[in-house]
Amino acid sequence: MKKASKVLYISQEIFPYLPESELANMGRYLPQAVQERGRETRTFMPRFGAINERRNQLHEVIRLSGMNLIIDDTDHPLIIKVASIQAARLQVYFIDNEDYFRRKETIADESGVEFTDNDERSIFFIRGVMETVKKLRWTPDIIHCEGWMTAVAPLYIKKAYNDDPFFKNSKVVYSLFNDEFKKPFRDLFSTTLLLEGFDQDEPFKLNDKVIDYVALSKLAVDFSDGVIQSSPVVNEQVLTYTKEKNIKLLPYVNVEDYADEYVRFYDSLFD
Repeated sequence: MKKASKVLYISQEIFPYLPESELANMGRYLPQAVQERGRETRTFMPRFGAINERRNQLHEVIRLSGMNLIIDDTDHPLIIKVASIQAARLQVYFIDNEDYFRRKETIADESGVEFTDNDERSIFFIRGVMETVKKLRWTPDIIHCEGWMTAVAPLYIKKAYNDDPFFKNSKVVYSLFNDEFKKPFRDLFSTTLLLEGFDQDEPFKLNDKVIDYVALSKLAVDFSDGVIQSSPVVNEQVLTYTKEKNIKLLPYVNVEDYADEYVRFYDSLFD
């Protein structure tokens, strides 16, 4: 049986760059644990403005930066930074852009109002990850997406990058967390998503729908090879939908045991 020897983690939050949370802790400790089990990993997250670059010793990777990504007919420069968690021997790549990620908060402003452009920010983040992995010339067996900001990744991998030699054999895993957002995405989200490689009717099935947390999560599930319940309590609609779609599902695992179970789950996708 083939083993998942290379695992790409696309994480919305990682401790210690952002405060401890269920999502940030998994973003920090899971790649380390998988690495310690003999698998090669790469890890990406957004370079939110709340991250202290000097304290965390982030520096730009010039050879990876310099590309422009066009979103809604506007060029957005892609900047790649990197830092190391020395204790874990873990390197983290950061997707940065002046327009999307320099504000001092992450998902919502200081009053708790979620940013209107979170839809575009998520698209830029995922496209930035995909293009950077190609520049690294690194072919992942598993792409594990953590946090709703990664929810468009399965769609892109299976539709826009499905013929790309770096991704065409990759299996996609999406983690469900207790991380719901409140403000639905804008109506333009469906067309903003579009890239070469989409059929004319994809992803137009999103049209005339409210793209809220449930709709976005279902989109991720639709294009994933496996789903992991990473929080003890997750949205029941999404969990039920995953079961109805017969997507391979790993139920919530006790925190002490989860890394071994996750690795076994990765490998099972190649059965």
